[in-house]
Amino acid sequence: MALTLMYITNNPVIAQIAQKYGVDRVWVDLETLGKEERQKGLNTVKSKHCINDIRVIKPLLTTSEMLVRVNPWNEKSKHEINEVVAAGADMIMLPMWKSTSDVQHFVDTVAGRAKTTLLLETKEGLECLDEVLAIKGIDEMHIGLNDLHLAYGMTFMFELLADGTVEKICKKIGSSGLPYGFGGIARVGEGTLPAERIIMEHYRLGSTRAILSRSFCNVDSLNCIDDAEPIFRDNMKALRAYEESLKNATQEEFKENIHYVKESVDRIVKSIKEKK
Repeated sequence: MALTLMYITNNPVIAQIAQKYGVDRVWVDLETLGKEERQKGLNTVKSKHCINDIRVIKPLLTTSEMLVRVNPWNEKSKHEINEVVAAGADMIMLPMWKSTSDVQHFVDTVAGRAKTTLLLETKEGLECLDEVLAIKGIDEMHIGLNDLHLAYGMTFMFELLADGTVEKICKKIGSSGLPYGFGGIARVGEGTLPAERIIMEHYRLGSTRAILSRSFCNVDSLNCIDDAEPIFRDNMKALRAYEESLKNATQEEFKENIHYVKESVDRIVKSIKEKK
């Protein structure tokens, strides 16, 4: 079964191109609270999306879903979620949750009006995961490696993959019956840790969801918006072809891959620390 792929954009032209070449979810990102402080100094995307982006893009989507990430639970969350539902979200994502209370409030507020997904990216969230998985009304979960590795004081986000943390979380979520995914993937043949190595880990761990990283198609670097079309066409074709090849992968190949991942992450972390 092919990965469900998500791409973050508030550009209606890019949204339609992504949909045309098989991106499953177009992601409008409303999260701003606390993000600048958490990821200060890192080369991460800081969103400038707004509610109106949902209203503009949703009518253009015929095969892709509209995924919207709201802010972490706060005193304005009910109003924000109601607006997001009214604007046309198919699925709503709650980031940075830290308690069963956060999740229960979120689920109760959405109240079945859209599908729900939880972004697991805090120590506190991981500590209460068993209790959260018992809450009714959650449709799926994504492991957010970027903030979660920062929460544990790590150097590189895929350390969580190399040290077995992601595998333990996947097994726990999987035992509850919820679909799950983790992290982001670059275009095949690229990435600090090659994208195909990460994709192979998705398959080994039973993950069925993945975020396409900014480098998959970096719109900000394009001379013309139309240049995005051949990039999406070629990169999606390569990604899906690689996935198809994994249908014949052996257990020995999966073992070799995780060994490669562990060694590569060790090298990457060492290199980063030496540069500091």
